[in-house]
Amino acid sequence: MAASQKLTVGFVEKATCEPGKAQTFYWDTASPGLGLRVTPSGAKAFIFQSRVNGTVVRVTIGDIRVWRLDAPAGSGEPNARAEARRLQSLCDEGIDPRQEKADRLAAAEQKKQAAERQRMTLGEAWPIYIEARRNAWGERHIIDHLELAKPGGLPKLRGKGLTEPGVLAVLLTTRLADLTPSKIQQWVKAESVKRATRTALAFRCLSVFANWCEEQEQFSGLIPAGAFTQKRVKEAVQPVRQKEGDCLQKEMLPVWFAAVRSINNPVVSTYLQGLLLTGARRRELSGLQWDDVDFRWRSLTIRDKVEGERTIPLTPYLASLIAILPRMTRKDGTPNPYVFGSPSAADGRLQNPDKSYTLALTAADMPHVSLHGLRRSFITLCEWTEAPSGVVAQIVGHKSSAVQERHYKRRPLDLLRQHHDRIEHWILEQAGIPQPSAEEATRKLRIVA
Repeated sequence: MAASQKLTVGFVEKATCEPGKAQTFYWDTASPGLGLRVTPSGAKAFIFQSRVNGTVVRVTIGDIRVWRLDAPAGSGEPNARAEARRLQSLCDEGIDPRQEKADRLAAAEQKKQAAERQRMTLGEAWPIYIEARRNAWGERHIIDHLELAKPGGLPKLRGKGLTEPGVLAVLLTTRLADLTPSKIQQWVKAESVKRATRTALAFRCLSVFANWCEEQEQFSGLIPAGAFTQKRVKEAVQPVRQKEGDCLQKEMLPVWFAAVRSINNPVVSTYLQGLLLTGARRRELSGLQWDDVDFRWRSLTIRDKVEGERTIPLTPYLASLIAILPRMTRKDGTPNPYVFGSPSAADGRLQNPDKSYTLALTAADMPHVSLHGLRRSFITLCEWTEAPSGVVAQIVGHKSSAVQERHYKRRPLDLLRQHHDRIEHWILEQAGIPQPSAEEATRKLRIVA
């Protein structure tokens, strides 16, 4: 049976658990509801017991090593008797002390999380964003987001010196809550001085990131409204203008092909011609693997950023070039899966053909046309052949614009091949290069094999 008496400091120190019991309670006569619990191991704690709406409730106040029985007024030390009186007042109001404690802890946790949310920086949220969207993005888009946030300062893989920080690097330590319109405007103006095009890309990516944040409970409401939509902010972003002349004209084709075919490296030469003859994006074509090439049925499977992958025709001339490319091996002796391989590249595929390409164009006294310009050139040159726009869009991996094209016209490979072979024939004709027949390309493959 529980004992009742006025608890004192001396009694609390000497109290023991009755033999044979799991715990013994001593109730304080001076403070109703306050008690002392003692276990056989000697552990002691102040407890409180009362009734709420007819139900007995018992809560632990705390260990006697932490809580004093009576603490001096104003000392701020834990006071067991004062806590018992507070708990009793809750019971008198019909409030369960256990629920009150749970609510208090929940409120404290919520306050803690709110404070942590407010401390969240762009550098902490950006990797979370990339990982969350990775499956929805193409490889180039992922790389762009990673490069924008690179800290820089590392030795360059090619050449001397250190790498430059990404455009977003200066914002990475900034709290999301501090990405105000003024902050973004200042950042855009400062970065646009040296790299306006890259800054415009970073601004667009950051704006989409802000929209994504608003849809996430973890980040919602942190970025100030108008950070990317205010007129003054958008006007600070310099418009990206298409490079004038970054496209091959029909008259340039003989000189361009002669220049590119003169490149000693057959992988680079074929890759550049492939960009022009397929309209593929540079990383789409550099990522082409031997398993993606079907010489029998004349097809290429390209991984793109729109549909995930697309299958396009393998035209006769391009097939004859690919057929004689060397099958490379990696440094560890395993087969290199990439058609346009590079023994020095970490991932085994061609990384940067620009140097060889630029030297070839300079030697031919030709204006520079970028690798993306070759994709633009293919689309433009297709107009000379009067190929349907939907055919061209399907070959290059563009989203079709017309409703009919989007929902009804997905042309089979043999129909695409009919148009694509004609496009290649016309381009080669302008360059003064005969197009081999499909049979000749296949025969060349058999000879090489």
